[in-house]
Amino acid sequence: MRIDLHEIINIPGGSVSFDYEPDVSSLDFHAVIETLEPLRAKGHVRNIAGVLVLEAEISSKLRCACDRCAAAYVHDLRLNIEAVLAEELSDEENSDIYLLDGDYADLDEIIITAYVLEMGTKFLCKTDCKGLCHKCGKNLNEAQCTCKGDINPQLAVLEQLLMDK
Repeated sequence: MRIDLHEIINIPGGSVSFDYEPDVSSLDFHAVIETLEPLRAKGHVRNIAGVLVLEAEISSKLRCACDRCAAAYVHDLRLNIEAVLAEELSDEENSDIYLLDGDYADLDEIIITAYVLEMGTKFLCKTDCKGLCHKCGKNLNEAQCTCKGDINPQLAVLEQLLMDK
């Protein structure tokens, strides 16, 4: 979505609001099973002393599969975004500056970039997820398994001594 900013570019204190659902249907994340609530972006662009500042909140609700235990869980995504919009880049290293296209800003570029970066590479049902037992496959979050741990082959002789007693 392109937003027209010609009314506020030269007017300090001016503001333009937006509320829309960016199309992210072409994005594929390995752990996302289904989208429960579509991505929604609400915010505004304000001219603060001649600098155009975009402030937005994006939200979505997704059903995901945990990368450690494979359990399905609901990921409630909420993210606040702040970015500066400029006609030209004076600081090449600042990733929070987006270029205007004439009097227009490409909201999809800003919102979808933030969304993708927020998704990350690991989806966990909880930060301390214990995962699955690598031998029996039991979910270690639910109960401890009875599998015996791997024995270091160099210490196997010592185990024999304990069994003989």
